Amino acid sequence: MNWIDKLERKFGRYGIHNLTLYIVICYVLGYILMYINPGLLSMMSLEPAMILRGQIWRLVTWVIYPPSTGNFLFFAISILFFYYPVGTSLERTWGTFRYNLYIFMGLLFVMIAAFLTYFFTGRIYLVGSVFTTYYVSMSVFLAYAASYPDMQILLWFVIPIKMKWMAWVYGIIIVYDMITYIRHGIWVMAVPIVASFLNFILFFFSGRHMQRFRPKEMKRRRDFQKAVAQSRVNPQTGGVSKHKCAICGRTELDDPNLEFRFCSKCNGNYEYCQDHLFTHQHVK
Repeated sequence: MNWIDKLERKFGRYGIHNLTLYIVICYVLGYILMYINPGLLSMMSLEPAMILRGQIWRLVTWVIYPPSTGNFLFFAISILFFYYPVGTSLERTWGTFRYNLYIFMGLLFVMIAAFLTYFFTGRIYLVGSVFTTYYVSMSVFLAYAASYPDMQILLWFVIPIKMKWMAWVYGIIIVYDMITYIRHGIWVMAVPIVASFLNFILFFFSGRHMQRFRPKEMKRRRDFQKAVAQSRVNPQTGGVSKHKCAICGRTELDDPNLEFRFCSKCNGNYEYCQDHLFTHQHVK
């Protein structure tokens, strides 16, 4: 059991269902403020200098900054046809708590990076406009591509392309942007990029536990469970058994007096009847 599974078992009931919808609502509010009252929006940014002076609401309100500052039509298309479907699909695949943890870890890393940047630059650098949720949202795209690498989408609604190739192209663009920022001496622009993708690195490179959420692996488990369920059906009576011997195939439906036990020395969940429990060859 990895650290994510342990957290899920302990705090899983506190997960926020349909978190993507609430994030989208925050983005819409941010976009409205951007047009009708940009001054008020600037008072909600992640600005460590202001937070340390008592404006603690910024620790929460900075998430309303929309992930794109382009025109509203592009924003609407991105949200309705991309971000919301991708986020809700990930939540269904991973589970509510795991998806919540991924998002909130990304936000936490960005906040920590903002404060570290503020102190490292001599407490004079205004980082509020730099540290937004843009790259956290993009990390959701990478997580989706890692979970559904062979899913095909239409780029610009015309060109068919698999998610894994989209992710590679996006990764190359991100690395190029970071190198460009550093070469021009504005390394601070690269900090939120690194911070936003730390959650992706922790989730997908800290172990192989995320492999079980890939579609092929999920389908393999469903097929296995279906095959096991079918193997427990008695062809004569149509009844479904709870126990089945891995050697002779007998169930409690064949003989109600049979006793079944799992073998602790076999590598896997192998169940045997009383006639084969002590005589079978252990599976290693």
